[in-house]
Amino acid sequence: MKQLSVCLTLLMLFSPLSLSNDKAIENIIKELDGSALSHAEMKKELIWFSEKGTRFKNKTITVVSEDIPTHRWERDVLAKHFKALTGININYDIIGEGSVVESIFKQMSHGVHLYDIYVNDADHIGTHSRVQGVVNLTEYMKTEGRKYTNPDLDLNDFLNLKFAQDYDGNQLQLPDQQFANLYWFRYDWFTRPDIKKKFRAFTNKKYGKGNGYELGVPVNWAAYEDIAEFFSNTKIDGKQVYGHMDFGKKSPSLGWRFTDAWLSIAGAGDTGLPNGTPVGEWGIRTVNRIPRGSSVERGGATNGPAAVYALQTYIDWLNKYSPPEAREGTFLDNNIVAAQGNVAQQIFLYTLWLSEPEFNSGKMLDSNNKPVWRVAPTPHGRYWEKGMKVGYQDAGSWTIPKDTKGGKRAAAWLWAQFCVSKSVALAKFKAGGTPVRKSTLQTKWVQKNKQKYGGLIEFFQSDAIHKWTDTGLNVPHYPLMFRAWWPNLDQAIDGRITAQQAMDNIAHSQDAIMGKLQGLKYSPKLNKKSSRSYWLNQPGAPKPERKRDAPMTMEYKDVMKRWTKTH
Repeated sequence: MKQLSVCLTLLMLFSPLSLSNDKAIENIIKELDGSALSHAEMKKELIWFSEKGTRFKNKTITVVSEDIPTHRWERDVLAKHFKALTGININYDIIGEGSVVESIFKQMSHGVHLYDIYVNDADHIGTHSRVQGVVNLTEYMKTEGRKYTNPDLDLNDFLNLKFAQDYDGNQLQLPDQQFANLYWFRYDWFTRPDIKKKFRAFTNKKYGKGNGYELGVPVNWAAYEDIAEFFSNTKIDGKQVYGHMDFGKKSPSLGWRFTDAWLSIAGAGDTGLPNGTPVGEWGIRTVNRIPRGSSVERGGATNGPAAVYALQTYIDWLNKYSPPEAREGTFLDNNIVAAQGNVAQQIFLYTLWLSEPEFNSGKMLDSNNKPVWRVAPTPHGRYWEKGMKVGYQDAGSWTIPKDTKGGKRAAAWLWAQFCVSKSVALAKFKAGGTPVRKSTLQTKWVQKNKQKYGGLIEFFQSDAIHKWTDTGLNVPHYPLMFRAWWPNLDQAIDGRITAQQAMDNIAHSQDAIMGKLQGLKYSPKLNKKSSRSYWLNQPGAPKPERKRDAPMTMEYKDVMKRWTKTH
């Protein structure tokens, strides 16, 4: 017995996984409660993290992200599991997205080390490709980071890996979570016979008898506007409701309301995925990777008729059809206000909020405990053409500044991979509703529960995700150029300047900034100014003014057929 005891002691000392760590791994597996992996596969992956991470035991990694449920869960749950596995401490700051943008800009531009790793939107990929201030993960995984790269990372399993790649396909960021802007509506109201009858009468009166149309999912802004007007002037079960919900408070999120592809949804840019060629969603003309101008006079579309139409429509809908408090809200609160039960539709809902309790309890559930709402494709504006991007996706991505070096870089890379590993991906999706892996969506749990997401799972599993894209490579310096947006938008909302003046200011500011961005890879080279009429008469964007198009709706079941083709 004494010899057996000695043997067991020696086995524990020299085994790559101690019994105490084995218990910790089993606890983690139990608490994560499900994965795309089997129990044995999860254990294997977690053992790998433990073995690679213990050499950095007691090292502290500083992390920062924006404030959304997914990242709060990473901070409150995953950081503890990672510490138990590796001994690495995670100091996780959660701050406003605007502050995240300013921090990474300061760190890259001024050499002030603030954080070891960021969750930085892949919207910044054009900046990172030019400034060259972050670690090229493709190179890192082949060289010094090879031994710290999870053999089961499985990059092909990521939903939108290309969002975080440079022009040559190098991975500069690793997607950590993603969400889309989709159309949200009260399915229960839209399918009620009495409401449908009233809507038909409303449209017959508006367009002439025989020219009315059915209440359904709006295909274009003209139909969305009609539906907004109808519900804002129709009581549902004796109660006042609103036909539209948005947010308008002066804050960085007001800028994202537009740079998150509102101009492209209106149709301001050109055809071609992912972002429009040569004119993309910020209205910037880019030729052979070189930005050439933002204003119409330089061949851009930021202040063209379609962009002005996009802003004016936003202002009109905000004032006419949304609750009075909408103008004082940001994306953090107004995306959830629709769940109070007095809003019929929302054209621009960030889907990360659909996992929040407000959308999954009380008035938002029917007698069968299923949501009364659904999500559907984003309606497009009058300048939109087939072949253009349809909407926006956000991919918050792990981003390592170049001044994070050596052991800190390796430990940060291990942490990033742990947060997107197959072992934790399903649990993180349950917590935040922001999937990053295809295998997560294919799990039995997600497929069994997909009805509670009102069409979101179908969206992510379809080829539609390739038509909802992030801000692309052609925005050369996101942190600097973004500053021009929300102050000017706020002035237009308040009526201090016109929509045309606001977009003129933004376009000329972007031109001025690009004109100074020298010495970067693919530095901008502005076109010489020409007349507006010259560029508006050229094919594609910028596009001359168009009249209102005919409203179009579709039945929800027909809309969903578009989301049955898998990618």
